[in-house]
Amino acid sequence: MHPYDFAGKTVLVTGASTGIGAVFARELARQGARLILVARSRARLEALAAELGTAHVIAEDLARPGAAERVLAAVTAQQLEIDVRINNAGFGGYGAFAAQTLASQREQVDLNAGALVELTHVFLPMIERRQGGVINIASTAAFQPVPYMAVYGATKAFVLSFSEALWAEYRPRNVRILALCPGATDSEFFARAGEGAQVGKRVPAETVVRLGLAAFRANRPSVVQGAGNYLTSLLGRFTTRAFVAKVSARVMRPEALLLLDAVRRV
Repeated sequence: MHPYDFAGKTVLVTGASTGIGAVFARELARQGARLILVARSRARLEALAAELGTAHVIAEDLARPGAAERVLAAVTAQQLEIDVRINNAGFGGYGAFAAQTLASQREQVDLNAGALVELTHVFLPMIERRQGGVINIASTAAFQPVPYMAVYGATKAFVLSFSEALWAEYRPRNVRILALCPGATDSEFFARAGEGAQVGKRVPAETVVRLGLAAFRANRPSVVQGAGNYLTSLLGRFTTRAFVAKVSARVMRPEALLLLDAVRRV
């Protein structure tokens, strides 16, 4: 495949109001792309669109049933066609599995995995016609079980597997599919998940975006941000999954539980 030029292309970004999604929008606008911004907050989207100068706004909660079809209808109504879709919408919850509400965990599945599949399905025929592609934001959490973020980790493992499978399926059709796997990133993710969810030092969202765009241009199926994160992602290849899960549990265990264990031992 030839290097991909975003100038003049139409890019739909979900989760575009903050964090990695907003940085993708700014960088692609700088490269001459037309933007369609999708998120729940219309006010934030309109503020970003005003900053960028030219961008279409679609306010939609992607976790709601039928959201993908509504987004497609809104794009079609504006007589637009998508070249590239960047799926950044998603969130995680942190804490003991039973302590997190079922509604919140089901919403993670619906948004992180379900909406991603539906959006890919409805837009991929259009993207194939235009020889474009998809960037799905996965996570370094995709490479091992993540105790205390079990559902989030599982959804990101799904995103990684799904993206790599589509990469192999659509590569002969000149369609690029990338799973971008960042570690801890400066964004609003931890405001919702909690600071205890952070492992490692946060990197600027701009670093993640530059890596993702370079990997997309190179037609890679997946890419991990950071040498340390990459080495950690390989751990499961050299030891048992049980060992990896136990190590992950020690790393992720909430401080409150550690304190409780210490009190019990006194």
